[in-house]
Amino acid sequence: MEYPIKTVCVVGLGYIGLPTAATLASRGIEVIGIDINPRVVEAVNAGQPYFSEPDLDMLLRAATTLGKLRATSRPEPADAFVIAVPTPFHADRSPNLDHIDLAGDAIAPLLVAGNVVILESTSPVGTTARLAKRLARLRPDLRFPPARHSEPLDIHVAHCPERVLPGRMVRELIENDRIIGGMTEACAEHAEAVYRVFLQGKVLRTDAATAELVKLVENAYRDVNIAFANELSLICDQLGLNVWHVIELANRHPRVSILQPGAGVGGHCIAVDPWFIVWSAPERTRLIRTAHEVNDAKPNFVVSQIRERAERFKRPVVACLGLTYKPDVDDTRESPAIEIASLLAATGRERILVADPNLTGLPTELAPLPNLSFCETMEAVRQADIIAVLVAHSPFRKIPREQLMQRVVIDATGLTHQQI
Repeated sequence: MEYPIKTVCVVGLGYIGLPTAATLASRGIEVIGIDINPRVVEAVNAGQPYFSEPDLDMLLRAATTLGKLRATSRPEPADAFVIAVPTPFHADRSPNLDHIDLAGDAIAPLLVAGNVVILESTSPVGTTARLAKRLARLRPDLRFPPARHSEPLDIHVAHCPERVLPGRMVRELIENDRIIGGMTEACAEHAEAVYRVFLQGKVLRTDAATAELVKLVENAYRDVNIAFANELSLICDQLGLNVWHVIELANRHPRVSILQPGAGVGGHCIAVDPWFIVWSAPERTRLIRTAHEVNDAKPNFVVSQIRERAERFKRPVVACLGLTYKPDVDDTRESPAIEIASLLAATGRERILVADPNLTGLPTELAPLPNLSFCETMEAVRQADIIAVLVAHSPFRKIPREQLMQRVVIDATGLTHQQI
């Protein structure tokens, strides 16, 4: 059965919502993008992305120039509503679903029979059903799933998690397989119609709760495997061995593929999502919990390494290279590099310089710290007694070998493994 989609309202123009909105608009769909940040609304309407992502600027310019995408602060009527808002956690690591609740409250008055509501935000199991119940309470005149009566429903609700990689979002949004988790089979069919507008990958239908857990499992799998690599780095440090060489040789085994250790884990996905599983089943998640604790502790280990080397200097200058959560992006969400720089600067024992070729200045978390300043990469290297490589940005590979050899280097990424 065909479900024609002419207009889509995308609530949340962040790292997922904006590429999704621009991609839909590039296929001729009328897209209304919603964001509570007036600077985001202004930038989008000017056809200018406010974060760096390959091909997004071209896509956004085309969408706004053709008049297929416009941004505003309040939802408007549409055939489909896509919710792509943040899902952080509270201080006790329980999920904070306030943004989803507010998005649901905002779109509820606009819903009409035939609409589909899609939750893209990564969420704990049961969140999609919770959203449907909230909408049903707000709109008792419409039939929502789970219905006590037979189909047809008035409003169809589904969970369709994103699974794209920053730096390749526009391409992967189109090419990657997509999980469609409908609260009913008809809900899945209606949601699929939205993604069929641009999707080249396969559609994998399931129920909403399974789709929610699959997304969390994907990121928890990465988290556990990163934790293994990070723990290996601690073991090798104690044994006086080179972890990069150990992993390189171990990976020559045909059934071994160990990831690379780093300064911790960051980004909104891997740094957050495993806790949603732990929250859902606290007595059954010993491995997931422990793995994430290993990763969360890695920044402190890196700081201790730097401090140990700094003792030989009267007033050491430490250059922290990289502040984003992963290489070659400008995304600093949950970045362990920022945590490391902050911990170092807070005590005032060292003078801290930070450099990141993907940023134009200090992130807001670091700006208030008086003992920390932002520098161009080579200037930071020239002034440094200690170089801490925290993110493996490609430009850092161009640092001359002799510059590294003349300084103490703490490399949390393995970038300089072959250079010194």
